[in-house]
Order: sequence, then C-alpha cells, then structure tokens
Amino acid sequence: MIRTRIAPSPTGIPHIGNTRTALYNYLFAKQKGGKFIVRIEDTDRERFVKGAQKKILEILRLLGFFWDEGPEVGGPYKPYIQSKKLRVYKKLAEKLVKEGKAYYCFCTKSRLDEMRKKQQKAGRVPRYDRRCLTLSKKQIEKNLKEEKSYVIRLKVPKGQKISWQDLIQGKIEFKSDDIDDQVLLKSDGYPTYHLGVVVDDYQMKISHVLRGVEWISSTPKHILLYKAFDWKLPIFGHLPIILGPDKAKLSKRHGAKSALDYQKEGYLPEALNNFMAFLGWSYKDNSDLLSLKDLIKVFKIEDVRKANPIFDIDKLKWLNGCWIRKMANRNLAKLLKPYLKVKISDKDLVKLAAITKERIEVLSDIDEMAFFLKPLKKFDKKLIFAQAKKDKKQIANLVKKTTKSLKKIPQKKWSAANLEKSLRNLRNEFVDWKTREVFMIIRVIATGRQVSPPLFESMEILGKERTVERFEKTIKLIQ
Repeated sequence: MIRTRIAPSPTGIPHIGNTRTALYNYLFAKQKGGKFIVRIEDTDRERFVKGAQKKILEILRLLGFFWDEGPEVGGPYKPYIQSKKLRVYKKLAEKLVKEGKAYYCFCTKSRLDEMRKKQQKAGRVPRYDRRCLTLSKKQIEKNLKEEKSYVIRLKVPKGQKISWQDLIQGKIEFKSDDIDDQVLLKSDGYPTYHLGVVVDDYQMKISHVLRGVEWISSTPKHILLYKAFDWKLPIFGHLPIILGPDKAKLSKRHGAKSALDYQKEGYLPEALNNFMAFLGWSYKDNSDLLSLKDLIKVFKIEDVRKANPIFDIDKLKWLNGCWIRKMANRNLAKLLKPYLKVKISDKDLVKLAAITKERIEVLSDIDEMAFFLKPLKKFDKKLIFAQAKKDKKQIANLVKKTTKSLKKIPQKKWSAANLEKSLRNLRNEFVDWKTREVFMIIRVIATGRQVSPPLFESMEILGKERTVERFEKTIKLIQ
C-alpha cells in the first residue's frame, strides 16, 4: 500500500511552500488509495516554538488534508510525536555502535569549533576528523563510566557510490567519501533529524518519501542508515523548490506566509490548494478551477516538473476571485461577514455579495466595496457639478425631482427594479440631458463616488431613509 507522510517540525508555523509539500503527499496517497500520515518531529528542542504543533494541524484541517494516522487520530505505529519515543532511537543507535557501524564521540564543542576553523583556513570543507573512531574499548568504557558527554556518529564507509532513482529528479549519485560522519544521537539523548526520520519512516512503513529538493544532500546519509540497519529503502522523490519573482528562494518578503495568514486576508482554502498544486505540477494550461476532489482525480506525480516554479501572488488572487464568483451568494455572504466593518442585515449582506462578487479578489475587499454604506463625511459639490455640462440651476432641478421620485416609492417596494423603473422614467423628462449625465449625478449623490457597485442595487441596500437623506442634503448644498 502507498503510504506517504509529512513530518513538520514545530519550530514555527509552516509557510505556503512547506504546505505545498503536504498537498502533494496527500494527493499522491489519496489518488493511489493509500494512507496519508502526519508525524511531528520535535527533536530540535532549542528551536521549539510553543503552540506551533497546534497551528500546523490547524493548517492541515483548514485545507482539508485530513490524515489517516498521526496526532489526535492515533494509528498502529504510534506515537507519532518523536519526543515520546526517545528510548527507541537510543536503542537503535547503540545497536549500530555494537555492530561497528557507529561510534561514540566525546569531543567537546570547543574542540570541534577549533577543528572547523583550521579546516576552513586550509580551504577544506569542514567535517569531523574521526578522532574518536580510534579510541580504544578501554578508553570508551572509562569515558562512559565517568559520564562524559557524548554523541553517537555514523561510521560512513569509504569508497562507495550511493545512488537512487529519484521519482522526480531521475538518477542521483553521491560518493561516500564526500559524506561526513553525521551525528545520530545528540548529547541530550534526542535523535538528530537523520536518525529520527529514517527510523520513523521505516517503522511507520512509509513507501514514498516526497520532500523538497533541499533534502537531496541528506538522502545519501539516510540511504547509508537504511543499509546499516539492513532495512528496505522507500522510494524518494524530491520536489522542486518554490522561488520568488526575483528567482531567490521563497521567503517572507515574497509573500511566503502560512495558509492561516492567507485565510485572515480573505483567501479561500479551495484557491490556496488550487494555487499550490500548480506550483511545480501542470494540468492543461494551469487555469482550471480544481477542488481537492478534482485534484485527487487528475494529479500525477510524473507530471511534477524538475524546474523550480515562481511564486506569483497575482495568480493566487486571480484564482481566489474565480472561486469567489463560483460560490452561492448565501454561502459567500457568511464568509464576507467577518471582514465587513459596517452594520448590515444578513438579508442585505446576501444582496451585497451578489453585486460585489465580480469585483472582489479576496474576501477582505468587501469592506472597501461597501464604501457607500458608510456615512458620507462630506458631500462634494464640485464632483456633482463635474458630471454634467449643465448650470447650477439645471442640476438643482434634477436633484429635486430625483428626490421627489425616490420619496414616492413606498418603503415596502424599495427595490432595485422599482428604483430603476422610477429613475428611468424621470430621465425621460430631461430630454436635453445625456443618460450618462443623469445617472452619474445620481450615483455620486447616492454613493459618494463616480465608480460604485451597480447603482440601483446599491441604493436598494442603502435603503430609502439614507438614500433620500443624501439627496435632501445635496439640495441644501447646491442651492
């Protein structure tokens, strides 16, 4: 069975690039009828961020990546949090020591720092000099008895070629002579990433390890560990890294925020998933609106490109706008409500959603789109006069007659349809006026701006009382 996983570290809240990796793992597993597993790798205690694990799981739920095994769900290979199985890692690391495949290292931090400085000064790549590999059994036992601090390092074999057929990148090969004797178990008893990930992936029967290309250099170390334990290798696939518009690695300055941040700004989960899927994977011209269910059906790991994709916030906004327009007005209204700073009834909010959905890209745009519902701080006389090549008396006459027509419409019949009928009849009385001149003056008075959502629908939502009040104030202003 196909079993994929994501194994985030709670050292912070993952940005959209990390979440793209989770999406691909989820899609691949679900398309193949497999299992998607979540594992928390919390062994980096120095960088541990309180509350990060909760946010990580919140992101997965928001986007619909419901895991089959993992924290809060359980499963046959629990625990799914590394810090709860330290004894397992220590036992396996010591097993390698007994078999001569790893060794104790008692070097102090100051000694290692000095060693690296000398190597760098000599123009060499810093790496451990294997000093502790030559310690006698007697000296090792003495050090352990004296409870000297130590780490356990992997004894990397020399003169070997380490290669694998990467699911995405093709054949990759390394020389073992270029690989350092990496630390497996740290002095605090916690495993390093390398030991933890290999042990967990094997014990949890992960069949495919899909991760970013930045982990390629770690893969030969992991393969050596699999071989040292005599375990079957999973299939590795390294995903292209996401770049910013300047071709640098995606960072916060490019918009590398978390899915939770994007949600706060008004982006829909459907749009985020759609956008992330196209960051490295192609489907037709990458313009289709694909739900998570759609993505599961059409996603193919072989269509993931080697080339690094460019993060384009404009593409995300466009997709988000498309998903907004696809929504039913009632459903959209519920999502818009938290972003609206003006008071409005649920009924009118549905109407507002209907007339603004073609114009908004993110949900937070709605407050600006609802500008006409906010109190007008001042009435701009110059703006009103600028809408028609008529004198003050003619414009005043139009405003008065418009006010009179609006007042005649009963409260119960105050609707966009009745407003349009009444005002178009009024327009026929002004034969020497252009239609645009008449309605631009009405628009500016009713909404306060030259550009607004559809006029009659806006006036309906604004309501009879406030609309008439604005026209009456205008009469006083221009007389």
